[in-house]
Amino acid sequence: MPLSETLLASLAEQGWAVCDGLLDNRLPGRLYEQCRQVWEHQGFRPAGVGHGGARAVHTGIRGDSICWLEAETAQFAALDFLMWAEDLRRELNRELYAGLHSSEFHFARYPEGRGYKKHMDQHRGQHSRRITLVLYLNPEWRAADGGELCLYAPEDESREVHRVLPLAGRLVLFRSDLIPHEVLPCARTRWSLTGWFRSDAACGHAHAA
Repeated sequence: MPLSETLLASLAEQGWAVCDGLLDNRLPGRLYEQCRQVWEHQGFRPAGVGHGGARAVHTGIRGDSICWLEAETAQFAALDFLMWAEDLRRELNRELYAGLHSSEFHFARYPEGRGYKKHMDQHRGQHSRRITLVLYLNPEWRAADGGELCLYAPEDESREVHRVLPLAGRLVLFRSDLIPHEVLPCARTRWSLTGWFRSDAACGHAHAA
């Protein structure tokens, strides 16, 4: 999976990159249908904030529900995505010497009116998450639907540097330890696939936020 020089340079120099069309254009639609089926079969749970014993559900801060993708049981589109993501991990290591040893991903569903307040993806004292990946799944998303991802400057988290409209198939990569970010409230249900490339060899999901 050869990554474009522009994407690699953007990720290396500014800590984030946005790309359309990197995946097979049928895969986001297949993932969209699969995660909706999982939702209908009650496979999601409310996402939490915090770490360890301090983890709690606060929908005013983070309003999504999630379903983890497990490599051992993944099927259909989810399995195809995980295979693609493994190729991406290797490519990032080869081109950027990123030191990525594992990954973790989940489906995310934001209901109407919910978002995720500004935050970092690396927990305090936990440095394994290195690169965040977000893949948007909703077909026919419009600007009026909201739900944009806002990226902020590492040196000044009050300064917005880029706003990403969640169009189907759009991929965002950014440094988990560097880029503050926020999900703005959406005007209709918003579906995505989110996760992290990590520097450790294995991980569990109890810590996840």
